Amino acid sequence: MTNTAQNKAVTVAGGYQPQTVHFQQGVPATLSFTRTSAQGCLDVVHSSELGFETDLPLDTVKTVKIPTDQAGTFTFSCGMDMFSGNVVIDQ
Repeated sequence: MTNTAQNKAVTVAGGYQPQTVHFQQGVPATLSFTRTSAQGCLDVVHSSELGFETDLPLDTVKTVKIPTDQAGTFTFSCGMDMFSGNVVIDQ
């Protein structure tokens, strides 16, 4: 296994696309969110399980670090927890 950084992009427009992203355990990872619609409560994304919360200004890429030390499925969601997605850390 190579130890290169992993980055996945998520488009935020009426939800999250893709809704589930996969990372390899033990490899540094980042998740980049781009909000392309002013709809609803999607101007914030957070995850208590992954330890991040960030504002998502329209048409601006915001990147968060994803801990990959533990395998499993972790949830992220909008500010009102109406829309959610998953980060899967594969062993």
